[in-house]
Amino acid sequence: MIFQPVLNVFLLLLLFAPVAAVAVIAMVRRRVGDPPVLTWVLRLVMIVACFAMLLRPGVPGGTTQSLATDTDIVLVVDTTASIVAEDWDGAKPRLDGVRDDVQAIVDEYPGARFALIVFAASAELRMPLTTDTTALISSLEVLRPEVTSRSRGSSVGIAARMLDDTLTNAAKASSERSRMVFYFGDGEQTDGGTPESFASSAAFTDGGAVFGYGTAEGGPMKLTTGGVDPSSGSGEYIQYQGQNALSTIDEANLQTIAEQLGVPYQHREADAAPELPAAPTTTTTLSESGEVGNVIELYWVFALLVAVLLAVELARATMLVARLRALKAPVPEPSPVPERHEGGES
Repeated sequence: MIFQPVLNVFLLLLLFAPVAAVAVIAMVRRRVGDPPVLTWVLRLVMIVACFAMLLRPGVPGGTTQSLATDTDIVLVVDTTASIVAEDWDGAKPRLDGVRDDVQAIVDEYPGARFALIVFAASAELRMPLTTDTTALISSLEVLRPEVTSRSRGSSVGIAARMLDDTLTNAAKASSERSRMVFYFGDGEQTDGGTPESFASSAAFTDGGAVFGYGTAEGGPMKLTTGGVDPSSGSGEYIQYQGQNALSTIDEANLQTIAEQLGVPYQHREADAAPELPAAPTTTTTLSESGEVGNVIELYWVFALLVAVLLAVELARATMLVARLRALKAPVPEPSPVPERHEGGES
């Protein structure tokens, strides 16, 4: 038997002990007119059952082996205005595809540490290496592209220096761990210059991929204000020469980035799952999954008992209310009987 209490055990005792003491005192000092002893016994049982339910008892279901990936994975995500161009899965923003693919990567490499780099006019380490995948997914959920009014063009390689620094620091801190890089973008070079090279990161990259989003026909882009709420913008589209500006994918730039990193390139589409490389075998191990993850929960037994005892209390309360109403109901007075006189007259 193991326990997974919803609160600290001492806090639960602090909450339930006074209530149980009141029930015991009521039974001991019962006076005439008080509820019968059995009623207080049932109430005490209900208190104990609630306490046991919150302790969340369970029986271990055994241990299982799970795959643990001792790998550092760096995600490099384009957050320029074009990442919300609406040509993913019909007319959805490309950023939706990025989020779906990141989730697939998280599922594929359990136990890995993840870092998130975002880039537009400049690069930013949004999240350092961590095993907290919940925080990673949450960060992507609130991720918004650069503010349209502040956009001055961007380079697809602006994150090269930050990626190199992140991988170098990871290698120094944990040389025994492998490192993978996943780049997410559409390849559009809009600052007029030559993209920075990712070649310096190749020596620290053991795997990964470059994922390209967008179509040759292009997709329109909505104006963005930088708000967390995606509906906070005006809903209008970026204009160019009186028409909606279209963002198209530049696969040549993306192929170049993949070659510099030494990883494959994939053009991503919504109707196909990403092809993810296997994690380096030297850092993939089988670990014993703890008993907590394989527990047969028993709290429902006590929850059922509490429900039954509450039903008994409700039935008893209903009966008492019915009796009180019967006692308070006025007794109708008998109607007077008319006197009868001789001669048949009343």
